[in-house]
Amino acid sequence: MDNAVPTPISRRALLAAGATGLAAAALPSRLTSPTPVAAQTPAASATPKRGGTLNIRAWDPPHFDHILAHAYRTHVVISFTHSRLLRHKAGPGVRPGSFPIEGDLAESWKQVNDTTYEFKLRRGVRFHTKPPVNGRELTADDVRYTFEYILADKGSNVSMYKSIAKIEATDKYTVRFTLKEPFAWFLDMIASPMAGAIIAKECVEKFGDLKKADAVVGTGPWQLDSYRPNVGLTLVRHPQYFMPGLPYLDRVEIHVDEDNASRTAAFLAGKYDLGWEFPGTINRSDWVQIAEPLKKRRPGLQVLEYPSNVVNDLSFRADKPPFNDVRVRQAVCLAMDRKAQIDSIFEGVGAVNGPLPAALDDWALPIAQLGEGAKLYTHSVAEAKRLLAAAGHPNGFPASICFATYGSTQLVDHMQLVIKQLKDVGIDAKLDQKEYGAYQASCRLGKFDSMGFGPLTPFLEPDSFLFGQYYTGEPRNRSHVNDAVLDDLLVRQRRTADVKQRREVIHQIQRHLAKQQYYVHVPSGQYIAVWDPALKGYGPNLGYDYGGRLIAAWVER
Repeated sequence: MDNAVPTPISRRALLAAGATGLAAAALPSRLTSPTPVAAQTPAASATPKRGGTLNIRAWDPPHFDHILAHAYRTHVVISFTHSRLLRHKAGPGVRPGSFPIEGDLAESWKQVNDTTYEFKLRRGVRFHTKPPVNGRELTADDVRYTFEYILADKGSNVSMYKSIAKIEATDKYTVRFTLKEPFAWFLDMIASPMAGAIIAKECVEKFGDLKKADAVVGTGPWQLDSYRPNVGLTLVRHPQYFMPGLPYLDRVEIHVDEDNASRTAAFLAGKYDLGWEFPGTINRSDWVQIAEPLKKRRPGLQVLEYPSNVVNDLSFRADKPPFNDVRVRQAVCLAMDRKAQIDSIFEGVGAVNGPLPAALDDWALPIAQLGEGAKLYTHSVAEAKRLLAAAGHPNGFPASICFATYGSTQLVDHMQLVIKQLKDVGIDAKLDQKEYGAYQASCRLGKFDSMGFGPLTPFLEPDSFLFGQYYTGEPRNRSHVNDAVLDDLLVRQRRTADVKQRREVIHQIQRHLAKQQYYVHVPSGQYIAVWDPALKGYGPNLGYDYGGRLIAAWVER
């Protein structure tokens, strides 16, 4: 991502554009608040302070197997308890949306040739002092076992590592990866907090899988002390953590609260040190209600706004009628009044997403540059109805939408508006609502009858948004896409090491997808990250890595 600042557009300016709708192509790809809502990150204290407890609101995990699925409720917890070979730098000096890579378990690494990578591990890294691992030293065999387990598991993480042909522990502290073919995103995948957390073989052997809380044994900065289903989790400092002196925080309390009124009141009362929504933020619709009271009740709160990479989309059974007809999918895209969604759901501050999240602005094409498909992002009920009639549905058709609330009032509001806009063009969509765990096991894997709606995993690079979601046969290919032209482009960008040439292929992919509309992406909001002034050394960012952003943070109170 570059450092360009987009033209600010306020809610008032958007409304002035006209109540009948505004062509999405005329909108900038990213909309921001015209003025900061509060001070930026304060200067770090000269001397970090050891001790204290941090309180956050998070979610009850459906299970603890981070390899089985991309489930933020699971991965947020694992970010505290596990380590990866590489990680993303964190702290006040890291700009949200940027992800410089540094060593985690690996003290050094090198690319031997186009298909071979070698990692040298830190010595003396210890697992948590919990059975069945009991604090033994981590070795190269643990890394080998982890990635072999991922590749054999066939969960939704496997697409991130399917280029791996072989993993070897060449000695106790050296791991060598041999790839089937060049993979330009390999180090990004190794550093991703969505996968790659190193596990111990003993946990799988004893528990059969990693779903149980007792199987949460890693080498991360905190260890799971207790899990109280639907109530909370307690994490305590790992005394043998391999980074000297870290973490500073002795304890992290994760509180589960699925009632928005309750968690709002709790934040006003000072119970949570971070905003209660993912990833440590507050939804704008809530923020406009409590910003003024907070000035009196919690003076000095730190606030930073930045674009969100969480994209909600409509997925389809594109392998069968009526959604196997591209005209039907295009009609759905035309039915979406994106300006109305930004005004209603995001208080007038949001971003129109093409095939990639607008927040990934180093890779995502602006709507106006999407070629023939750009016109589909302009709201037009008449054109949507014309396409439906041409596809043999002059009176529309009934449909179902698989959905889970994710405990988000904002997501529920967005779903309701999408249903209304579909009905406006003749698609009578009924909700098939599931609880989170059932949704992850079915709809997130393309197991639904008609349509699905919900958030995409907020990946930090474009390949995971593209390959896993579109390549034929991938577990996360929810729309059952089978497109030989697209498959060729997806493989080609993975093999292209030169960044400029890879970007050109990814641009070509986006233009193809804008026309095909295998998924219809709706607008995203802008994150409002909020944290207590007592929390020092902290910097917000995109993604699941709560633990990584708190390793070197401390509290002064």
